[in-house]
Amino acid sequence: MDSSYVLSVIWFVLWGVLWAVYFILDGYDFGIAMWLPLIGASSERERSAMYKVTGPFWDANEVWLITAGGVTFAAFPLAYAVLFSSLYTPLMILLFCLILRGVASELRFQWTNRGFRLICDALVFVASLVAVILLGVAFSNLFRGLPLEYDEATQFFMFRGNILNLLHPYCLLGGVLFVLMFLVHGALYLGWRTEGDLRNKAIYLAKATWPIFLLVFLVYVVLTFAWAGLYKNYFSSPLLLALPLLCAILFLLSGYQLYLKNNIGKSLLSSCGGILTLTLTGVLGMFPNLIPSRLAETGSLNIVNASSSGKTLTIMLVVALIFVPTVIAYQIWAHKKLAVTVKVD
Repeated sequence: MDSSYVLSVIWFVLWGVLWAVYFILDGYDFGIAMWLPLIGASSERERSAMYKVTGPFWDANEVWLITAGGVTFAAFPLAYAVLFSSLYTPLMILLFCLILRGVASELRFQWTNRGFRLICDALVFVASLVAVILLGVAFSNLFRGLPLEYDEATQFFMFRGNILNLLHPYCLLGGVLFVLMFLVHGALYLGWRTEGDLRNKAIYLAKATWPIFLLVFLVYVVLTFAWAGLYKNYFSSPLLLALPLLCAILFLLSGYQLYLKNNIGKSLLSSCGGILTLTLTGVLGMFPNLIPSRLAETGSLNIVNASSSGKTLTIMLVVALIFVPTVIAYQIWAHKKLAVTVKVD
């Protein structure tokens, strides 16, 4: 087997892992932000405590998004170019949402005026909600395939559609799935990090949302058979079915720990595993494609026609093997040191 191909496979897997880590870490940030209007509706002290829960981590968590984007740019530059030229509008909206969320989160504590803080809270909520929906819709479009076609005249992969083509019911359901998944994930994290009434509210809402998430998850899995080609790899290699099966088990285990054991820490850990395996299930289902085309196979970008040179991938791999474990170790250390119980002052 060609060494360049092996390196492309390695970077494809790393690409999927980086997205999974981002969804796990920034997922609880998004989830807590989307609970702001409900959990913290009656108390400024509770809203401030919710910000303190994510305060030391949210900007570091978003580094994984930058890393995933950077890997796409460096390892698969053609896929990066086609993705941003095809999905320019939704990706720019996502970028502005992330900027707005960060700015509003920081500015709310620069003023004591209640009205100004409420405006900042509303902006954080809206920006987080829209960002999560866009992420769910975007990845569902990748699973379904984009209307791409290789143009011989320009020798480039052209997007044959518009933004309305991205709003397929399956893709919109993906946005709903991401919202519910992060709501449960965020409520679990909030319940794990707080105490008293705020903790009780978070646990109650996690229990109320989990069955809805599970129902949407099951519907999404079924519709994937009809509207996406993710299962081809799994049916051709039955051993791979262990991954989606593990995903389902972990989400069910999260519910078991939440309802029957009332163990929020283990429920959160299972939720992290569920998000990890769900992301990898989708990514490995697309293999070897990074951006599948639903018009023609020649329009798909894969690890062969979209990757960088073997030398580039080799140098990147050496750097990644040094710095990625370092960053992971640092974040584990930071969570151990700073993830203390937050009290409502």
